[in-house]
Amino acid sequence: MNRLHTFALALMLTAATGATLGADIIEQILVRVNGEIITKSDLEQRQVAALRQRPDVQGLRGDDAALAKLLSDVTPQVIVEAVDELLLLQRGKELGYVMGDEQFQNILENIRKENKIESDEQFQQALQQEGMTMLDLRRQLEKQMLVSRVQQAEVMGKISVTDEEVGSYYDQHKNEFATTPQVTLREILVTVAGTVDAVNVAADEAARAKAEEIRTRLLAGEPFPRLAADLSDAASKANGGLLGEIPWEDVSPELQRVLDAMKVGDVTEVLRTPRGYQILKIDARTDGSVKPLADARDAVSEKVFESKRREEFQRYLVKLRGQAIIEWKNDEIKKAWETGLAAPPTAEGRAGTPGR
Repeated sequence: MNRLHTFALALMLTAATGATLGADIIEQILVRVNGEIITKSDLEQRQVAALRQRPDVQGLRGDDAALAKLLSDVTPQVIVEAVDELLLLQRGKELGYVMGDEQFQNILENIRKENKIESDEQFQQALQQEGMTMLDLRRQLEKQMLVSRVQQAEVMGKISVTDEEVGSYYDQHKNEFATTPQVTLREILVTVAGTVDAVNVAADEAARAKAEEIRTRLLAGEPFPRLAADLSDAASKANGGLLGEIPWEDVSPELQRVLDAMKVGDVTEVLRTPRGYQILKIDARTDGSVKPLADARDAVSEKVFESKRREEFQRYLVKLRGQAIIEWKNDEIKKAWETGLAAPPTAEGRAGTPGR
């Protein structure tokens, strides 16, 4: 959206926060958190980033009332995340966490390998495409590192998962560890000349007769993959007619009734479909089942851990906020903060913190 028409967006932000544009104003301070500031431009950058994640922003103009509404919607969460991140960064610095040059270079090498970037020139081009400098990248990575290490030390390192908790979660959420019933099918298709609205009767009879003859050969023991490759009109002929594993819920009720009466290795009668005449073979069938706890224990433990992490992390943020000196310089942004605090936290936890 042409970077969301940033200038027009800035004008709307100014109106929303009650600020006035003037040549003598370089930065408007919105809030001080333990003496460190969050400025209007800081907030704008976060708002733009949040809006870019919204699919409903596409096609809106910079002065569109709908865009102003979206902006109002994202601002409470954005300002809460901004304050929480600053609190976590401050805590990380108190704990003595820093990103050294060697660690930064190691991270850069991993980024280059993962993205198949072979030269410094390519790396610089990639940064320019993202509108970043190397210093911007370092600051961003350092923030992520500090937040992650604080959460590791102050939250995750204090969480334990007991066997009782694992068993309880498993009993209450067995459906999460169930496999989906599936059927593996092969097909042979004989198409009928003409259109859906105007089928040539003679062509239809000829196609059906050909399909019946193929089925007779299948019942006599000729291999389904070979006949599919030689005689089928479907694209699946290239794979011996294999359609692959199909979730049972994706099979039509009519076909389910047909397949229910069959066992693995059976072929259907000749079936009339909109595409022509079709013969299906059941190659395999998997019934839905629930993994026993012994097999699902690791996955259950991860889910229990993540649930406890989110709860503990929110409690930790509440503690940091309570210990902080937060001085609001803008009443509208303070109201947005209070609205954001009253909303349920996101699944990932605020401040963009990573999971385990």
